[in-house]
Amino acid sequence: MTQPPRGAQTSPQPRISEDDRIARLQLLRSPRVGPATYRRLLAEHGTAAEALRALPDLARSKGVKSYQLCSEHMAQREYFTGKKIGADLIFDHESSYPRLLAEIPDAPPFLWVLGHQAQLTRPCVAVVGARNASAAGRRIAEDIAEELTRAGVLVVSGLARGVDAAAHQAALRAGRTLAVLPGGLDVAYPPENAALQARIGREGAVVAEHALGTAPLARHFPKRNRIVAGLCLGVLVVEAAERSGTLITAR
Repeated sequence: MTQPPRGAQTSPQPRISEDDRIARLQLLRSPRVGPATYRRLLAEHGTAAEALRALPDLARSKGVKSYQLCSEHMAQREYFTGKKIGADLIFDHESSYPRLLAEIPDAPPFLWVLGHQAQLTRPCVAVVGARNASAAGRRIAEDIAEELTRAGVLVVSGLARGVDAAAHQAALRAGRTLAVLPGGLDVAYPPENAALQARIGREGAVVAEHALGTAPLARHFPKRNRIVAGLCLGVLVVEAAERSGTLITAR
């Protein structure tokens, strides 16, 4: 019998309580806990609260002498700060979580989303490219993004300078767009795109996996790019250097 993809909905799932959402957030924000470890701990212990209780002993058994969990206070502060700005935390078993993204090997267990959650379940195509794109490259990105949007496809990009920003702006002229951030949902990057980011959050959707307040660092961009690719049926590259994050996204 064919098994459903990981994260696929086979029957309606009960809504996670607020306490459990905060505990899951605390678990994933704890040191040495990435998507694979998070899922393994939940599978082994049943709940995030039980996994948190077991984690320090598990870390010591692996040779980590002094292990500090993410504090409950820090998880609560992130959760309620997100709610205060109008964002939602969606988990990979919930119907609002993008099904294609759930199928990639290291899918984020949850995403912060600001804007229209329903956009995440639409057919998506990424339009990405060089930050220092030529004027011709930006025009091509705009034309394609606008036509895709008019055809009912959601244009996804990373809100970077150049091609990404051009694609988002053109998509907004025809409808909505989705931006994936390399830092926290509340951090504008690059700063000159702050107004564009705010508009996408109102008219489309902005998503991020990192904690609120997280500055975009170099190591975050490949993680951002995997989400861009994972959301989409395809990736369209408009101008890119041979060694670039854009081509990593396409691959």
